[in-house]
Amino acid sequence: MVEETFKARSMKQSFDWKLVMIYLLLVLIGFVNIYASIHSSDPESILSWTSRSGKQFVWILTAFGLAGLIVFVLPPRIWEGASIPLYIGVLFLLVAVIFLGVEVKGSRSWFEFGPVRFQPAEVSKITTSLLLAYVMSRPNFKITQLKDFLTVAAVIGLPMLVILGESETGSALVYVGFIFMLYREGLSGWFLTVIGLAILIFILTLTASPYTAILTLAGLILLFNVFHSHQGWKFLLWGGLYVLVMALFPRLWSFLTEQLIPGAGLLGSVDPSVEMSIRQASSWSFLLKIKPLYFLIGSGLIAIPFLLMAAYRRKSRFLLFSVLGWLAGVVMVFSADFIFNDILQDHQRKRIEVLLGMKEDPAGVGYNVNQSMIAIGSGGLTGKGFLNGTQTTYGFVPEQSTDFIFCTVGEEWGFVGCLVVILLYVMLIWRILLDAERSREHFTRIYGYCVASCLFMHLFINIGMTIGLMPVIGIPLPMMSYGGSSLWAFTILIFIFVVLDHEEKKYF
Repeated sequence: MVEETFKARSMKQSFDWKLVMIYLLLVLIGFVNIYASIHSSDPESILSWTSRSGKQFVWILTAFGLAGLIVFVLPPRIWEGASIPLYIGVLFLLVAVIFLGVEVKGSRSWFEFGPVRFQPAEVSKITTSLLLAYVMSRPNFKITQLKDFLTVAAVIGLPMLVILGESETGSALVYVGFIFMLYREGLSGWFLTVIGLAILIFILTLTASPYTAILTLAGLILLFNVFHSHQGWKFLLWGGLYVLVMALFPRLWSFLTEQLIPGAGLLGSVDPSVEMSIRQASSWSFLLKIKPLYFLIGSGLIAIPFLLMAAYRRKSRFLLFSVLGWLAGVVMVFSADFIFNDILQDHQRKRIEVLLGMKEDPAGVGYNVNQSMIAIGSGGLTGKGFLNGTQTTYGFVPEQSTDFIFCTVGEEWGFVGCLVVILLYVMLIWRILLDAERSREHFTRIYGYCVASCLFMHLFINIGMTIGLMPVIGIPLPMMSYGGSSLWAFTILIFIFVVLDHEEKKYF
């Protein structure tokens, strides 16, 4: 009798069936919308092997088989012990695919075996999550210790760099999401702030000017010190005055040069010979060579010794890091053009330019996003109905069954359908985080946060891409986009956590 009670409890009370049901619903919704996205160009039966929906059905069945294997056959503790060899094996595949893989849309990240393609980058998220959980659950591990931090950075950075070498920017960006797990495990919130500042400075440099980017950085660092320091009013008084003066300085400098050198305001908009005469017309022409940016940087450099002395007297590490942060920001501003023009590929630059409004290209790079937004917007509140979407039916949106599957939901099921899908993902992530927080094992908790981070990054990037808030970088919507590699990877990722959570709850 005792044994029967234990078995009943192990299957009904210790298994997170809600999480599994959400997973199944997302897979079903994805399958239906994959068929909707291809039915006009491929009018076969929904289960026909020659159509994408039929192939996806096979991937779904095999994914369920993998889930069953993980839950009922493999011992749950195998994942902790196998984390290192699995990580090394997949890292080897990531490198090998660069030389042995096939190129698909500019990315050499796929192995091809007849009609089947396999993408190691999808599996690497699983092995990286497992190894992070293994390393960070070891006794005496502390993320705040330099040695441990560098170990974690290497575990995340190695596959990320190799994936970037495959030109798979979308898959590489997912690795940034691990910082949320690191934050839960004790990493300072300032790392998130630094990443946000870096992105902001990069965007301002491209869209506004280096002067605006550096002044914004100085203003934000000032605010951080105001709230952090016991004498914040001094920072606010002197720093606020400095930022205000430097904000007005370009206009004052332009007014001064115009007064001393008549016609200086026309430079850059007149004939070169006229411009030359303007430059030579006054003994003050040397002022034209001095840009306001030089004053901004120069004044900052002059202030640095005084700030360092103040940091030393007060033993303020925060002020010291603020100075170093400003210097790093200045370096980043001057390297932004190099990163944008020489490191990013041409198609990546064009997508960023369209996203940031630097260029309009509705018939080129911006075509996918424009058509996607038209499809989602045309769905209205409740959508046009299953198989009735015009953008979907006539194939206006490229890659609609893969990266842009969400716009099919928006057009045929409307705002209500989009809301339901997003809520399902939110519930899925919330269930994983809830189970992870209740876990007694550090390995299970850390792995659960890794799973939630991967799902969140895919959700954020993919949906942001379809509504024009993120650049088009090619990343699937978990469980819904067409593709076997993606579905298998997310199935394995989720069900490893499910079985680890189940194993713990059996012994409550």
